[in-house]
Amino acid sequence: MTETNPFESLQEQLDDASEHLDVGADVLERLKQPERVLETTLSVEMDDGSIETFRAFRSQFNGDRGPYKGGIRYHPGVTRDEVKALSGWMVYKTAVVDVPYGGGKGGIVIDPSEYSAGELERITRAFAKELRPFVGEDKDIPAPDVNTGQREMNWIKDTYEKLENTTAPGVVTGKALENGGSEGRVEATGRSTMFAAREVFDYLDRDIAGATVAVQGYGNAGSVAAELIEDLGADVVAVSDSSGAVHDPDGLDTRDVKDFKRQTGSVTGYDGAAEEFGNEDLLTLDVDLLVPAALENAIDGDLAREVQADVVVEAANGPLTPTADDVLTERGVHVVPDILANAGGVTVSYFEWVQNRQRFQWTEDRVNEELEAVITDAFDAMIDAHEANDTRNLRTAAYVVAVRRVVDAYEGSGSWP
Repeated sequence: MTETNPFESLQEQLDDASEHLDVGADVLERLKQPERVLETTLSVEMDDGSIETFRAFRSQFNGDRGPYKGGIRYHPGVTRDEVKALSGWMVYKTAVVDVPYGGGKGGIVIDPSEYSAGELERITRAFAKELRPFVGEDKDIPAPDVNTGQREMNWIKDTYEKLENTTAPGVVTGKALENGGSEGRVEATGRSTMFAAREVFDYLDRDIAGATVAVQGYGNAGSVAAELIEDLGADVVAVSDSSGAVHDPDGLDTRDVKDFKRQTGSVTGYDGAAEEFGNEDLLTLDVDLLVPAALENAIDGDLAREVQADVVVEAANGPLTPTADDVLTERGVHVVPDILANAGGVTVSYFEWVQNRQRFQWTEDRVNEELEAVITDAFDAMIDAHEANDTRNLRTAAYVVAVRRVVDAYEGSGSWP
């Protein structure tokens, strides 16, 4: 598979949207570049007393609509360009769902499975110390991402509060409930993916009940999306993780597969499956709905020619390369883009931040109802833009909505040195 630079993919998506907008080349160029990128080296003592160094990044892409917002991932494949791209996608993700944030993203080049909990805590706190001048409840609000979760957010919050001698639960989101987290946050990305799938099937005048579904990536987002889409009456016939894929044409028990993975560490070997195969085979299954929920660039142009799904809903960030997007558009495959489909995470992060600022906890029912309203309104705005501008696909329509909102905020504020 040809390696695609995610930052170049983002810029190409913005160029596509600009064809439908009255935006000057100078303003567009500003929207295609991060405002700043922190690159730092963390020196951390290991359990054996040795010192190990780690490269870490935080990109603050655009703050025209509010504080920078975005996750922190721990992965050996983290690069400067990846973090820049992900922070840019966050700008337009928050804009398309009309959440008053900008976009940020961070990451550490590390395989967390190779380190003890104590080592990961020291690494996280070292990064939090470096981030301290740049983050804050009204400046930049990190969140979990790949290989991070409530534990790491709790450590960042605690480090920041101790160094600042304050109480600031809103400095990060995705925290545990007892540390100021929100009900519904863990399920939010998968839940918005389900809402997006439901809405696009309704838009296409198709019944999602009885539809066949394949989910690539059975982590939090993928497994929750699979469960909730199954609850709509769909048949989830295949799921995968890094170990491979399991398939049953009669439908899998999504919750049972999740329990099996929790016990064994992978979906492969699940007794309820009829067969097993590789990840790429799952992506080309003849299904009604494909949900890529792993890492970016999972589907390139060559693989896109083999995709047989009628609808793709992106639970992952950037799972299609621009070439794959072109191929699927030409083939009439409907793709609900990541900046809308997986925006449940940042939307409920916003709800968590609001609750932290108010010192008032919402019920899970309220969180889920508010999330549904946000995602369905965003979907309707995307469809309106698609039909009014005759955009080539739904992704371009989503960017038309998002870019217009960012440009309006920038132009309304004016510019000064």
